[in-house]
Amino acid sequence: MTLRNLFLVMFAAVAIAMSIAFGLAPRFEEHADEPQPPTMAVATQEPIQAPGSRSAFIDQEADGHFWTRADVSGTQIQFLVDTGASIVALTYRDAQRLGLKPEELDFDAEIRTAGGVTYGAPVTIPSIRIGKVKIENVDAMILRTELDQSLLGMTFLGQLDSYEFRQGQLIIRQ
Repeated sequence: MTLRNLFLVMFAAVAIAMSIAFGLAPRFEEHADEPQPPTMAVATQEPIQAPGSRSAFIDQEADGHFWTRADVSGTQIQFLVDTGASIVALTYRDAQRLGLKPEELDFDAEIRTAGGVTYGAPVTIPSIRIGKVKIENVDAMILRTELDQSLLGMTFLGQLDSYEFRQGQLIIRQ
């Protein structure tokens, strides 16, 4: 077998495997003359959920970002969802609204951001709830002045069963 033929055989095998994996391979039915149910799911208003799962849907805003209002231990806080943030980050003002007394904390934790190095005060948030999804004991960082908006980072998102972006929505599941 020549190198070219070997390459073609490998390419065909990969193409077939990908077709099967993504459901693109043709299906052969024993009773081809009988009507078959449609193979593609029909789009619905809300994405399909696993039975018993707790989910929340966050719409993409006109600015292209996903913003959500969360219940943080009984107080409503506006968050920008940021999968690039390793930790939930709170503005100084939001920390005050939560009763965390940032004026009494030491801002000695070094934080490296795209804009450079800044300092924050580590805290643990008792709970963050968005819709039916509630995560407890979330590690967070309070920033003194460098943050204009609280960020919902990976210390929250990483505790979810899943999250996905689909058709202009962020779907989070617990």
